[in-house]
Amino acid sequence: MYCLQWLLPLLLVPKPALPYLMAQVQYAAFFSLYVLGFILKRKPCILCTVVFLLTCFLVCWSGIGTCIFWVNSDTRQQC
Repeated sequence: MYCLQWLLPLLLVPKPALPYLMAQVQYAAFFSLYVLGFILKRKPCILCTVVFLLTCFLVCWSGIGTCIFWVNSDTRQQC
C-alpha cells in the first residue's frame, strides 16, 4: 500500500473555479496524464490501482462537477 501515498492526495486537490472552459480542460488533461504516467512509470501493485480507481469512480459518481478527470459543462453556468 506504499504506492497509494502518491495517488490519494490527487483526490484532495480542488478543481479550478475559473469560468473558462479551456482552463478546466487543461486541468482535466493534466490530471489524466499524470495518473497514466504514474501508473506506467511506477507500476503500482494491482490492489493499490484497484483501490485508487474505485475511489475515483466513487468521487466522480457522488456528485455533479466533482470529478477531476473530465469537464462538466454545467460548471461554467454555475459560476
